[in-house]
Amino acid sequence: MTDTSSDRVDTRQVPTLVRALVVLVLLYLFLTGVSLLGGGFKSLGKDLVDGLFEGVSNPVGGLFVGLLATVLVQSSSVSTSVIVGLVASEVLGIDDAVPMIMGANLGTTVTNTLASLGHVRHDQEFRRAFAAATVHDFFNVLAIAVFLPIELATGYLSSTAGWITERAIGSSGASFKSPLKQAVKWPSGLVKDLLTDLGAHGDVKGGLLIVIGLTFIFLALAYITVNMRLLVADRVEVAINRALGAGSGIVAIVLGAVITISVQSSSITTSVLVPLAASGVLTLESIYPVTLGANVGTTVTALLAALATGSPAAVTVAVVHTLFNISGIVVFYPLESLRRIPLRLANGLASMAVERRSAAVAYTVGMFVVLPLFVVLVLR
Repeated sequence: MTDTSSDRVDTRQVPTLVRALVVLVLLYLFLTGVSLLGGGFKSLGKDLVDGLFEGVSNPVGGLFVGLLATVLVQSSSVSTSVIVGLVASEVLGIDDAVPMIMGANLGTTVTNTLASLGHVRHDQEFRRAFAAATVHDFFNVLAIAVFLPIELATGYLSSTAGWITERAIGSSGASFKSPLKQAVKWPSGLVKDLLTDLGAHGDVKGGLLIVIGLTFIFLALAYITVNMRLLVADRVEVAINRALGAGSGIVAIVLGAVITISVQSSSITTSVLVPLAASGVLTLESIYPVTLGANVGTTVTALLAALATGSPAAVTVAVVHTLFNISGIVVFYPLESLRRIPLRLANGLASMAVERRSAAVAYTVGMFVVLPLFVVLVLR
């Protein structure tokens, strides 16, 4: 026990400046990974790429591909960054990417749902924890139910995001001069040249670039999250309690966004809330706006990834992600009658789960594994 405590102290005693520098290096590795991923798909043959993404052109299929991919990697930041890279390499169009982004937004909620199952042995704790976890699920499901049909009918999200992108970067052409893209040009080129020197060409080289790019993205985001969590861990709970004590939903939303941007993971922000809810320290009503802010905060990663590609289309998709979450808040949060819908659904499901524990497991597995797998397989 003593050794474990000592290890924990040693880990936390790494100087803050060193951790900050490590995070910057990891962020550079992440952006390099995005660049390599896009280059890898550009190197693949068109027939092979079309085969890999068969069924994604169906919006429902794209939605569940995004959900399933996020569940598998346990990070919407990873999946949305990959989607941005695919759009930048012209493998995916903006219209195909939008439902995938929505699915990724929903898939990230599985982490806090799983975290709530840790309280399953105590009825009241479990009721509060499961409701706190699933309110995030229900908000995202409702947002998708409203905005996916609107997007398909009017192109509201993609056209508005395109307008914002054009004014932000001053170009609607094939590419724009991005300092982030220039910054990662050297390491990306180094990896590509190394693979060429090793005899990799064509589809083989493209496949290796994709694998290396995904590895860089996954590892960089994972360790960014670890380091940022250690940097701000002691402050997160205090900040949440202070903001919620002020009784302002807007403040709580902003706090959720800021914390999520800091730790680069909405799952960490929302998972911190689950034990606080289980213990009765925070109510479901006070937790709810923090989860909405976390939804917005997690979109920053995709925006950074898009800027590293130099592709206006990729930036547009990243802006869609932000716009989708903000639009959901605008629709469901201001009016109490709409604001309470996810709360009532979460409380109802939590009551059912307390009466029958198998309902909680069935919901989690069915929602995040069985249903998306079934839809994806049927639509292929």
